[in-house]
Amino acid sequence: MAKLFEFQGKHWLSLAGLPVPAGQAVDSAVAAGSAARRLYKPAAVKGQVQSGGRSKAGIVRLVNTPAEAEKAAAAILARAVNGLPVRRILVEEKLDIVKEYYCAVVLNSARTARSPMLMFSPDGGVDIESVPENRIWRRNIDPIFGLRPYEAAELCRQAGVPAAETAALAELLVKLAVAYSGYDCQTIEVNPLALTTAGRFYCADCKMDIDNSAVYRQPQFGIKIARDLPGEPTELDKIGWEIEEDDSRGTGFLMSMRQAEKSCGLIGYHPIGGGSAMMGLDALNRVGLKPANYADTSGNPVAAKIYRVAKCVLAQPKIEGYLLGGFMMANQEQWHHAHALVKVLREILPLKPGLPCVLLLCGNREDESLHILREGLKDLMRPDCPGQRIEIYGRDYVTDTEFIGNRLLSLCLEYRRERSAAGKQV
Repeated sequence: MAKLFEFQGKHWLSLAGLPVPAGQAVDSAVAAGSAARRLYKPAAVKGQVQSGGRSKAGIVRLVNTPAEAEKAAAAILARAVNGLPVRRILVEEKLDIVKEYYCAVVLNSARTARSPMLMFSPDGGVDIESVPENRIWRRNIDPIFGLRPYEAAELCRQAGVPAAETAALAELLVKLAVAYSGYDCQTIEVNPLALTTAGRFYCADCKMDIDNSAVYRQPQFGIKIARDLPGEPTELDKIGWEIEEDDSRGTGFLMSMRQAEKSCGLIGYHPIGGGSAMMGLDALNRVGLKPANYADTSGNPVAAKIYRVAKCVLAQPKIEGYLLGGFMMANQEQWHHAHALVKVLREILPLKPGLPCVLLLCGNREDESLHILREGLKDLMRPDCPGQRIEIYGRDYVTDTEFIGNRLLSLCLEYRRERSAAGKQV
């Protein structure tokens, strides 16, 4: 899912007719002070990261003056939540809240539904995860006719919403459902939906995730990478998205795993298919190696697409090995992988002499594919070609994650010792 920050989600909710607090997103402490000054009232200073638990993490603070806002923003911008640095601050008016509700529209993918679903609770706030199931009301939304006002009002009545608040709240829930559909969302969550002392509702927080497959229909969001990333995209993420975006011939997925660059045992990881990927991760975990990236070249991609993915994987600067993990008998034509890998390894290995490469490939046209690999790399695998570490395996080891992991570990340790010795000599 392509995730929006809170300040972005609130902007689009406002355009859809939903009430949001007045505020401004900034990227510096000085700008936060200026934004608070323009509000002429107490403010909430909120760090913008795509992670839950921001209040408990201390990046949401209430202030009374612009000076306090600037000081709070400086402290928040120095923080990180779940490894995600805070780069933006939302400064918005402080609400006098008397009641907090929870509402969300999500996708109900159950076979009997396959429709949007409204979720509502009168017990909103920071501890929504601990609210018991019988305090959360759900209603499937007709994908053609949408959420009807009487359905929203009936749900409010079932949840015990006071009659004086029902009409306004039901209208808001209908608008939320319209926004969900109109923006091609996977999820819209408002928590809390705040009722103020003045009797008005506000979307005090907002989580909005856009359906990856529909991003092209929503250019106004400016989403450059339609993927669920654990933070801001890295250069590898951007390159990986470009590979997939302009070539629909099979899958060529690539993204960074954001491992610490100084970590030992980082492996350029290149699985073939989702199930194979899980088995390959098991192979690495068993021997204490870590994937520097995630990739997938399945669905019968052409050699050109596999080549682009493999070259990006192998070009990563900190890796100590490369694993082509075909841990399943794939029904795609595997000679595409063989041709791509021969070309890539012949280009990369002269730049990274001795880099361990374990290639496991099986499936359709397996014998031909293994022959292409062995013939294409035979001069790099000769006994009299020192320093090269290339091992090729087929169906005999398709599920043997222990063997593949140990072979890769052995080669990586040898490679590490070699580089360490060379460094000492220099």
